[in-house]
Amino acid sequence: MRLAELSRRSAVPTATIKYYLREGLLPPGRRISATQAEYDEAHLQRLRLVRALVQVGRVPIASAREVLTALEDDSLDHSSRLGTAVWALPHGPEPDTDDAVREDARRTVDTLLDRLGWRHAQESGAESPAYRMLVTSVVTLARLGYPCSADDLAPYARAGRQLAVTDLDLIERYESPDEQLEAAVALTVLYEPVLLSLRRIAQAEESDDRYTPSGSGAAARERA
Repeated sequence: MRLAELSRRSAVPTATIKYYLREGLLPPGRRISATQAEYDEAHLQRLRLVRALVQVGRVPIASAREVLTALEDDSLDHSSRLGTAVWALPHGPEPDTDDAVREDARRTVDTLLDRLGWRHAQESGAESPAYRMLVTSVVTLARLGYPCSADDLAPYARAGRQLAVTDLDLIERYESPDEQLEAAVALTVLYEPVLLSLRRIAQAEESDDRYTPSGSGAAARERA
């Protein structure tokens, strides 16, 4: 296909595609003249992955290039490739201090992971952006005086593990490894607002059940 068709099928402007080509995010097409090239389905699939990283995931161009290079490493298994893609996503700020509160937070997170038996997370440790983000969150909770022990975090971790099963089931609906990589990035980003909104809706339902005598939950229990 020509550049115009690649743009139409991917819904990415031609100027953006040319930029990705210059930055090495997209391999060059097959040259058919001094000014024209042809592209194939592999280019289309790569472009979708680049779009998931850069446009949906807000991954900087330099980081996206590193991720794409790593994904082409044949020594990586599929799980490592998925992890590389998701680790590249922005994970929020990290505290710029290394005080006793932060050390306590690290110990709390390590204790939690040990209780859960999450071997991969333990082995990755501080190399994992998600681990560091969790430590940062525990630091903030501790400094504000809110519950954040391993016991407090455990129910959230168990719920997260069940959500991970759902995530991977969704990703496995896509056949090719490249499609699964694209889906891992896009669905991680796009479903986070879904999770947040559903959590808040569920909180309202639980509050209604617990504290409103005439609430829908109470009425349902009376009917039962």
